[in-house]
Amino acid sequence: MTLTIEERPWDDPAGVALRQAQRAELDARYGCDDHEPGGAPEASEIDVFLVATRDGEPVGCGALRQLDDHSVEIKRMYVSPASRGSGVATAVLRALEDAARRRGWTTMRLETGTAQPEAIRFYEREGYREIPLYGKYVGAPMSKCYERVLVTAPRASAATG
Repeated sequence: MTLTIEERPWDDPAGVALRQAQRAELDARYGCDDHEPGGAPEASEIDVFLVATRDGEPVGCGALRQLDDHSVEIKRMYVSPASRGSGVATAVLRALEDAARRRGWTTMRLETGTAQPEAIRFYEREGYREIPLYGKYVGAPMSKCYERVLVTAPRASAATG
């Protein structure tokens, strides 16, 4: 089984279907459809959108929204239930981090909900640390925010002798 992760437009049909599945799952988990402070991101706000497929079948997605010159926010990180625990989430997260590095962004931030313990465990395991609520999440009782500063590969230096 081959996992492929590629950048696609926000309105890509596979990406739309994955985001709709995520929304339905979160609506059920929170018992309402009003669980996202500030509302859903729009295409004009998304700088990178990745879709993961396994043998051609869409299994996950994730996006980046630029916050400032150095920081981006992870949005719409989702893996279909049947593919959870198979490494898809880690692969999508690493691909998002690589995309951020290529664009010169050094800080990854995200918001997740208090009713999403699996997401909280995942991000903490992947090196994200909890930070105070930021931006539109300030004062949001169902929100938890995280951050990770990306490490860039050391540059090779010429040996002098």
